[in-house]
Amino acid sequence: MKVMVVGGGGREHAIIRSIAKNPTVTEIFALPGNGGMKDDATCVPIAATDIDAIVTFAYENKIDYAVVAPDDPLVLGAVDALTAHGIPCFGPNKAAAIIEGSKVFSKNLMKKYGIPTATYEVFDDPAKALAYLETAEIPIVVKADGLALGKGVIIATTREEAMDAVRSIMEDKVFGKSGNQIVVEEFLTGPEVSVLAFTDGKTMVPMVSSMDHKRAHDNDEGLNTGGMGTIAPNPYYTADIAKVCMDTIFLPTMAAMNAEGRTFKGCLYFGLMLTPKGPKVIEYNCRFGDPETQVVLPLLESDLLTIMQAVTEERLADCEVKFSTGSACCVVMASEGYPQKYDKGFPITMSEEARPHVFVAGAALKDGAVVTNGGRVLGVTAMDDTLEGAIKKAYARVAEVHFDNAFYRHDIGKRAMAALVKE
Repeated sequence: MKVMVVGGGGREHAIIRSIAKNPTVTEIFALPGNGGMKDDATCVPIAATDIDAIVTFAYENKIDYAVVAPDDPLVLGAVDALTAHGIPCFGPNKAAAIIEGSKVFSKNLMKKYGIPTATYEVFDDPAKALAYLETAEIPIVVKADGLALGKGVIIATTREEAMDAVRSIMEDKVFGKSGNQIVVEEFLTGPEVSVLAFTDGKTMVPMVSSMDHKRAHDNDEGLNTGGMGTIAPNPYYTADIAKVCMDTIFLPTMAAMNAEGRTFKGCLYFGLMLTPKGPKVIEYNCRFGDPETQVVLPLLESDLLTIMQAVTEERLADCEVKFSTGSACCVVMASEGYPQKYDKGFPITMSEEARPHVFVAGAALKDGAVVTNGGRVLGVTAMDDTLEGAIKKAYARVAEVHFDNAFYRHDIGKRAMAALVKE
């Protein structure tokens, strides 16, 4: 069986490694992939957003199944185009991917169907947004409507910061057309939880929960990033809270999308805040999270490709989805200066023992060597029966990986361990 995975980061590397466990898989192509995936997939230099070229490649190479992993091609309609050419896909169609593609749509969806979220206002006129902020309660959150590489959310702790955010998004267009509209919403407090869920529009199967670490530096200091590490499961996400989320958020979201004629089939990501008033949705993503995938999939004991095919064929209810009772930790090794300016092109070396536990996000091949080619370069993942053991193993493996200019947080999982101690 020939499988094609669209995307080129650490998330896609984790997906490819999991799919490769299926004995029917004979070949995996990554479009575009990256230089560090060469031992796990055949990388094809086609951009994830070049829908026509992706469809042509899939058709000409007789691809049996495609996985579209990143948000951009999903929102652009990659699944629709592939499906139209007879290639079965994992991922939502364009109509359903709007749940991430437009924050205005997702907030209005939650309001219409009574799904708990922060109170909010929508603006398409910067003057009106600025006038609203003159009396709004601070801190406050300002969000660009469209996709913005995970950087379109500004948590403003002062009125001036909030107004600067509006000006940069709506007037300076730092995120292009994604900032034509903005959402200004209430600042929520409480532990954050990421829950990915398989859904075929009829059945919703949540995966093991996780905790992301967004800030660049230790003690949650520094700029927001795409994620500097993750742990799973999230100790704040108890069985009782999971039931509340299923009843008030997960199933109602699936039903709401069906009612809107936008049936969602794929991986639906729930970014949650466990507030004093109960769990609320911070954001939806229309795909696997990054770097959440790098801790969630290693804990999956069932066959990923089989589950994906069941989602495509709307028979998820009959498919086993089982996770390990252990824990996982992923430490992201990044280029010094990320998420701002950083240098590239440094050779990456690692022990043979570490290699199977490293998911490559930003790397290229240069003269036969794998070199750094991005801000987030690697995700080093380890599993253990306990969270403490997984964290220790992950950092032990980080010590076996080297590239000049590397930096990483030293406290991934620290908050989670503190929560476990409180229990």
